[in-house]
Amino acid sequence: MITLVLSILSILSVTEFVLGNFTNGFIALVNCNDWVRRQKISSADGLLTALAVCRIFLLWTILINWYATTCNPALYSLRIIIYVAWTVSNHFSNWLATSLSIFYLLKIANFSSLIFLHLKWRVKSVVLMMMLGTSVILLFEVAVSSIDETIQTSEYERNITEKTKLRDILHLSNMTLLTLTSFIPFTVSLTSFLLLIFSLWKHLRKMKFNSKGSQDPSTKVHIKAMQTVISFLFLFAIYTLTVILTIWNSNELQKELVRMLFQVFAITYPSMHSFFLIWTNRKLKQTFLSFLWQPRC
Repeated sequence: MITLVLSILSILSVTEFVLGNFTNGFIALVNCNDWVRRQKISSADGLLTALAVCRIFLLWTILINWYATTCNPALYSLRIIIYVAWTVSNHFSNWLATSLSIFYLLKIANFSSLIFLHLKWRVKSVVLMMMLGTSVILLFEVAVSSIDETIQTSEYERNITEKTKLRDILHLSNMTLLTLTSFIPFTVSLTSFLLLIFSLWKHLRKMKFNSKGSQDPSTKVHIKAMQTVISFLFLFAIYTLTVILTIWNSNELQKELVRMLFQVFAITYPSMHSFFLIWTNRKLKQTFLSFLWQPRC
């Protein structure tokens, strides 16, 4: 029974990996092709392209880490490189998706606050400064995780089982930092979603005597942006919970079934969210449908 479940989870994991690479590659290819053709790219398309590229790297690091842990323990010595690669790709994947949520909020929402209007007029600078600011956190995160993984790898190779106070402090610091860096972008995206709901509510109150009702363009744009953000929040919540459980329950990962289950949940986020991004983007959706129908024609 356990063998059957493991086989199903393995097939599901590989399927998600292939589909994730296809959808993210599709987003990057379409936007890059449009960039070359028009000699310019919009801010939204630039964010989507960078996000797609980062998610491809994230998918590969997750798969390589699973292979090194499960199928080929001889690659344990490369654990530091794999872990740093995952940390970097995970960081940019999370924060680029969060930047996209903030971009939608500032471009679509309508508030009379002077601070909001100031940010709305400088949306590109806001996104750029946020990415640069979080890069400082990334450097600190890479440094702590590298030291922690170096100590653990050294002890594993020398077969040392006794724990030291320094190792415990470093490992606890690394787990706490990873938890915070996963939780903060989720909180920011959730705040953006709630503000979009509030903005839509205010807009509908103004439009309640309008014959167009919910058919006016602003309402449609609000709803489409909310669909994109809520799909991201749902999948990101699963991914964040998986990462936190992986960090704080490392002993449970010795069980192959639990490890494989976590693997499936981890790959779901960078794979499935890209489908929602394609489906809610008019240009990507039209190109994708044309791609599907072309072989039949």
